Amino acid sequence: MPIDPIELSRELIAFNTINPPGNELGCIRHLEKLLAGAGLETSLQEFAPDRANLIARIGGRGRKPPLCFTGHVDTVPLVNAPWSVDPFAGEIVDGKMYGRGSTDMKCGVAAFVAAIANMAGQLEGTSGAVLAITAGEEIGCEGAFHLARSGILGRAGAIVVAEPTSNVALVGHKGALWLRLTLKGVTAHGSMPHLGVNAAFKAARAITALESFQFNVAPHPYLGSPTLNVGTVRAGLNVNSVPDLAEIGIDIRSIPGLDHSRIQEHLKAELGDEVSMEPIVDVGAVWTDPSAPWIKDVYGVVGEVTGQDAGAEPQTAPYFTDASALTPALGGPPTIILGPGEAAKAHQTDEYCSVQRIREATEIYTRIAERWVGQG
Repeated sequence: MPIDPIELSRELIAFNTINPPGNELGCIRHLEKLLAGAGLETSLQEFAPDRANLIARIGGRGRKPPLCFTGHVDTVPLVNAPWSVDPFAGEIVDGKMYGRGSTDMKCGVAAFVAAIANMAGQLEGTSGAVLAITAGEEIGCEGAFHLARSGILGRAGAIVVAEPTSNVALVGHKGALWLRLTLKGVTAHGSMPHLGVNAAFKAARAITALESFQFNVAPHPYLGSPTLNVGTVRAGLNVNSVPDLAEIGIDIRSIPGLDHSRIQEHLKAELGDEVSMEPIVDVGAVWTDPSAPWIKDVYGVVGEVTGQDAGAEPQTAPYFTDASALTPALGGPPTIILGPGEAAKAHQTDEYCSVQRIREATEIYTRIAERWVGQG
């Protein structure tokens, strides 16, 4: 019996995979059972208790590498604002499927799983497809980097990342370098600050330097310029003591060609030796030339299914994806970000995904795969 992407979306939403802690294993095993039942060769890769990635393959014959589809099953927390619906029920109201992870990105995963499982017979004996379904994306692509380090992925000829794009084909995204800066002082009583060294004052000087920091690189024609944001500042335990420790959290978004190690070297030179620096998230930018033949093919498929002029102006994603880890690991193939979710609803209360877009995405993925294996 064919897999219904709408019903599968609801099944995936029912798994509580909020990260942290994740606990994606149950959801991953559910997908493994479905894909194995459809005839795909599956491999479950556990990397922590109750956490695992899933690789599923079909075809893989001939010289042409397979087409890769990828998506993650972990979600962000519910946040404080109350939901008007059960966040784990996949309730459909006015053509919208509600639930945590619906838009980001369980409905995208359901769409490509249904597409490939339902056409498995067509893919046998061809270059085929590989599905890389990951855990731990939301806090730095943890699962995808585990796959990349494992060496089991092989190569792919092209990659579809089913993140939320409202079924618009996007050709890249900025990288992310999140850093924790630490400054140390010497504590003392607040009435005798001259006996201490105030780490908060050191942090203030560092923040002033960060405000005027320049990357000194030309902007990317579509991704724009790199950015730096000071997101967190912490110092002191009580008002009547000199703080002996301060921490600054910064979020840098990079562009292709801007090496993250060079950014850190530049920052150290600007801030001085008193500042220690620790990467929290380190994921590179992703970019594919929109004139690449396969990208044009994808634009054509999206236009056929949705009616949009997909290639009128190349577009990019504002967020990072598992492609930061998987695209290099799979040999650097052309990569498209394309999924049914609504990017503006990601991480929101009452998150939803359009049911129509789930069906459109399933058809888009099916046609992309058909063209891939039909071309050799």
